Amino acid sequence: MEEKKTSKLHEIRETASDAVEIMRQISTPGVLESLDNVKETAAIVNEIIQGLKTPEMVKNIENFRLISENMNGAASKIQNTMQQLKETGVIDKASDLMHTAKEKIDSFGNGDENNINGQDLRDVSVATREMFVSIKDLINELTATISSSKKSGVIRNVQETIKEASDIRKTFTSAI
Repeated sequence: MEEKKTSKLHEIRETASDAVEIMRQISTPGVLESLDNVKETAAIVNEIIQGLKTPEMVKNIENFRLISENMNGAASKIQNTMQQLKETGVIDKASDLMHTAKEKIDSFGNGDENNINGQDLRDVSVATREMFVSIKDLINELTATISSSKKSGVIRNVQETIKEASDIRKTFTSAI
């Protein structure tokens, strides 16, 4: 029993000695400087958190969310348009027409029996006309997609967010 008391006293002395050493280490200039740096950093973080809670920042964050949703919607619409173009074969037809036109143009001046005749020129003309119609259809689809994006307010939200982000940067710059 006496041995337990001695052991407990020894542990208490060691703990007290360790606590004294810790207190001595805390009072060193390096540790104090580190604690001051932590305190300054915590103050800056607190200011940033308070800045994020302002109505302007809440609105900006909401605008970023809306922009993200609108961009996802626009991306889906463009992907759907591309899928429809592939399904209708417009892209393949345009590619085939360009390949045919290139072959016909390359055959000019070869001096062999495959020289271009009047029918070949008509075929090139028809193929070129079909290619331009396909390109016009593609442009119309892209125009409709862009128009839809404008109507959904993506561009307006982006402009508002840029303006508000600029105002916030000016506020933080003047505060620093």
